[in-house]
Amino acid sequence: MSSILNIETSTNICSVSLSRDGLSEFSRRNDDGGKHGTLLGTYVDEALEYAQMHDIAVDAVCVSKGPGSYTGLRIGVSMAKGVCYGRNIPLLSVPTLEVMCVPLLLYKADIDLSALLCPMIDARRMEVYSAIYDSALHEVRPIHADIVTAETYLPWLDKQPVYFFGNGSEKCKEVIHHPNAHFVSDIVPDAKYMFPLAEKRLRSGETEDVAYFTPFYLKDFVAKPARDLLHPGNNG
Repeated sequence: MSSILNIETSTNICSVSLSRDGLSEFSRRNDDGGKHGTLLGTYVDEALEYAQMHDIAVDAVCVSKGPGSYTGLRIGVSMAKGVCYGRNIPLLSVPTLEVMCVPLLLYKADIDLSALLCPMIDARRMEVYSAIYDSALHEVRPIHADIVTAETYLPWLDKQPVYFFGNGSEKCKEVIHHPNAHFVSDIVPDAKYMFPLAEKRLRSGETEDVAYFTPFYLKDFVAKPARDLLHPGNNG
């Protein structure tokens, strides 16, 4: 089996884990948001120190690649690349929405395995980043930025149960009232759930180019115009 350093920074949550032999051995997480640039380096250092103390050879780094926050993803990928360069080990990436499915499949015994899974990341207003998977994590519908209405997921809800979860699903409860719609709370992207996906990719040789890999932002980042502090009247 392998040992992998996992990094997840796609939302307001910053998390790092060290997995070995199919288990998450070490993990750190902060839910406060806005502290990724400060905390991530500390968490990675702690994970690598743990590996050294326990004679664990880190075989690869896996980063959650999005969609999600532009800034968060950029910080996470930059850190992952730095560790890979410094240690000459492979870079792996996993879709953030797949990561969110792992705790549901591993730890929710009452989930109907014939149902579909729809992880959701809050975007803005009634928009979410979402995809639809079956219980084997085969992609049924690719990742989209959805404007959620009562009709958005009807093609799947009319056929079988669908579980909605993630921070984007809370606001969807107000508009999705289909009898096949089920909502699961407290599911977030977390590095400690990345290990099954990361190990699968490492075994199959699905590595990324450390020099050229970029996150999956889904939407282009649009910077706001800088304020003209010398001539504030020019900003309207």
